[in-house]
Order: sequence, then C-alpha cells, then structure tokens
Amino acid sequence: MTDELEQRLSDALGQRPNRISPLSGGSVGEVYRVDLPNGARCVAKMDASASAILDREGWMLRYLADHSALPVPEVIHSAPQLLIMSWLPGRSSFDANSEAHAAELLADLHALSAPAYGLEADTLIGGLHQPNPWRESWIDFFREQRLLFMAHTAYDAGRLPARTLARIEKLAGKLERWLEEPPAPALIHGDVWSGNVLAQDGRITGFLAPAIYYADPEMELAFITLFHTFGEAFFRRYDELHGIRPGFWQTRRHLYNLYPLLVHVRLFGGGYIRSVQHILTQFGG
Repeated sequence: MTDELEQRLSDALGQRPNRISPLSGGSVGEVYRVDLPNGARCVAKMDASASAILDREGWMLRYLADHSALPVPEVIHSAPQLLIMSWLPGRSSFDANSEAHAAELLADLHALSAPAYGLEADTLIGGLHQPNPWRESWIDFFREQRLLFMAHTAYDAGRLPARTLARIEKLAGKLERWLEEPPAPALIHGDVWSGNVLAQDGRITGFLAPAIYYADPEMELAFITLFHTFGEAFFRRYDELHGIRPGFWQTRRHLYNLYPLLVHVRLFGGGYIRSVQHILTQFGG
C-alpha cells in the first residue's frame, strides 16, 4: 500500500514525498501525513477498493470553500481512490474560547440558505451514501431521505432488527406531531464530532470530512449534543448569534439524533441499536 501510495502521490504532486506517516481517523480508506522535499506538508486519503469515492469528499470540501467562510482543508488533488488536502494545524481539543469560535463559524454557515432542502449532488456520511434530492418540505426530506433511508440501509446490511425497523416506520408516519418546518434551509457541515474539528490557541483551525446538505440547522446542533463535541460555551454563543428555537432541547434533538445513530448502527451495530430503541420508546414507537 505504501509503495502504491508513494507512486500515486508522486504522480499527483509532481514530486516524491520525503516521508509518509499513518494518521488516525478516516471512515474510508487510510489517512497519511505527507512531508514533501520543499518543506510543505499535506494529508492524503487513499482507498484502493474498486468502489472508492473519495472524490465526493473532495467535492464537498470545495463546495464549502466556494460557498462559505468555514475553515476547511484546501483540496490539492481529488480522485476516487486518492484525495490530497492541505495540512491544517491544531488538535481535537477545545476550550471555552474555541467553542465560542466554533459557534460563530457554524452560525455563519447556517445563515447560508437555498430554495429547498437537499443539495445538487448526493454526499457521504461516514463513507455511507447520503441522498440529497431537493424537497420543499423539511419534514418530508427528513422522513424519506434520512430516517427511513438509513433505517432500511442498516436493515438491508443485517444490522437493524426487523422489529426496530417497523417501529421506525411507525414513528416516521407521525413526525408532524413533534417536528415543524424551519424558517429556511441552512447549509450544514453534517458531521461535527471532535475528530472532525481542529483548534489551536482558542481558535478553530479547521473542519474536516463534511457531510453537507441544506437542512434544518438543528440537525447540526443535535449531532453535537449526541457526541458531546462542544459544551455550554458553544451553545450559549450560538444561541446569541443564530437562536435556538423552543422545543429543540426537550424534543427535536432526540428525533434528529436517530439519523446519526442509524448511521452508526449501519457501520457498527451493537449498543447503537439500544440507543435507537430508547428514543423510539420516548416517542411511543
């Protein structure tokens, strides 16, 4: 793999790397730090499988760079089996200042809107297909393209029990009891857990591995609560800038977190199934 990666990097960059070092993280393929003869450093993802689609991650990063002020890696090379990005400084460790800065950046991102929910292209989350057909109704989009789509994906993979799928289908039929149409579609990063965010000296230096589309921005906030990415300083600052609608904390965040939980059921199974079942029970499903 390293010899093949070295040759591919040399072809893409026009120079042979001095050093290639494995990095942790990455739901798809392998991730490496690449040190170049001119002193520059970059990050490479490689997926040698025939079904590789790393170019889709490259497209999402370029979309964010073109449409927003969110700090993301520059895409140097994008192909299905090889993605090369600029190196960003920082660590996945956050203090109150960096949390407040993250809130400012995401509130700014969520101010970007579109005529409908979805995106002009399908995207990825955790390496899984994420369909984004345009829909005027957020509730319909969430029901069909997030909740039911990922539940059936997990079931088809043998990870979600049939009885739990039936409970999700029942809940999906009555989402209007608890959800509301948001004021407007908002562009979201879609996968804000600590491993996808870098900070340094109280500032956010980068958001990595996006799963973008136009959504209810509360999808982003719910995901952050699920994996405890940020705490009180983030939510206080975000509420000052963008506002958090009544009912989010008590009700909607739990429903919205069914989607990332189902992603994790599809990828890992195990205890994530129990988390899904717990939320279903909360809502009488």
